[in-house]
Amino acid sequence: MKMSKINQLAFAAIVMAPIFSKKTICLFPILRQTRRTLQLMAIIATLATSFMLSAEVVVAAEGGSSFYLLGQRGQGAGILPPVEGVFFALPTYYYSGSASDSKSLPLDGELSFGLDVDMFLALPTAIWVTPVKIFGGDLAFSGTFVAGHVDATADSALTIPGSGFLGAVSLSDDRWAVGDPSFSMLVGWHGDNHNYLIAASVNAPVGDYDVGRLANVSLNRWATDITTAGTWLFPQENIELSVATGITFNGENDDTNYETGTEFHLETAAFYQFTPSFLVGLNGYHYQQLTGDSGSGAINGGFKGRVTALGPGMSGTFNAGPLPVSVDLSYFHEFNVQNRLEGDSVWLTLSIPLWVPAQTP
Repeated sequence: MKMSKINQLAFAAIVMAPIFSKKTICLFPILRQTRRTLQLMAIIATLATSFMLSAEVVVAAEGGSSFYLLGQRGQGAGILPPVEGVFFALPTYYYSGSASDSKSLPLDGELSFGLDVDMFLALPTAIWVTPVKIFGGDLAFSGTFVAGHVDATADSALTIPGSGFLGAVSLSDDRWAVGDPSFSMLVGWHGDNHNYLIAASVNAPVGDYDVGRLANVSLNRWATDITTAGTWLFPQENIELSVATGITFNGENDDTNYETGTEFHLETAAFYQFTPSFLVGLNGYHYQQLTGDSGSGAINGGFKGRVTALGPGMSGTFNAGPLPVSVDLSYFHEFNVQNRLEGDSVWLTLSIPLWVPAQTP
């Protein structure tokens, strides 16, 4: 692979610097300054190069982002609207997280990296529950539009023990942009106290994307997610339990030659029903990358990510005129993190029916 000029400079400086030994420097004082200059050139080149790559160094999955947004299925995860009609949902998602890493340098120093990201997404979604039955379940289709804001900061800092030299660079980027839309096919089954759901979703890489920017809302890659979910009701105990699990298959980002590995996600929820229209409980999720990242753009090789999260949630229903409105609010705190951003997220979702055919008596 052809090296850039800055990488060539760093390589030459690092290789040549040890040639000027202490003995040689004593014999040729002019070489002392040459060696020092080469060392500083290597330091600066390495720092600049690492800074440009720092957003990729500390996280697996390109940019630390996945098509499947963790925490989106909590309370009622396995429930599809049980009647034919058109429904509208407005999930909003806020995430704040950071990651850091450090690497030793051949000049007896240390280079540290940092990445901080704040993200807000609005994901208006239309759901059409058709009258078609598949194996006894209701067939539905949905489409999601994505728009939001990302504020990202990448830092690199260099420390050389005993030399008194310290260098640091930082780059910030923020933008409002349109992300990639997604489309889903769903089938839902309903029972007296249980509901099951299977969903197949596709991410279409047509959103705003700029190579080299820290702040991108679009993933710029095709991705497919298959998720199954179930919700079980225990009326005597006023308890509701939900589980959703799935796998995401990622295509390559053609602009960066980066292919994110296959991802597994698991979400759980346990809620207590205080009234027929108000529930409070606990949500959680676990994410595990099954295969490493690949492609020439994956400079770290087969990185794999992992993260777990827990947090409280609440769900309620009220009437806005003739329309029933559902509100779901969830908070997640992440831990057990490897090669991922670590932070906190909040989901707020409003749902209303837009059209339901008149029911004949």
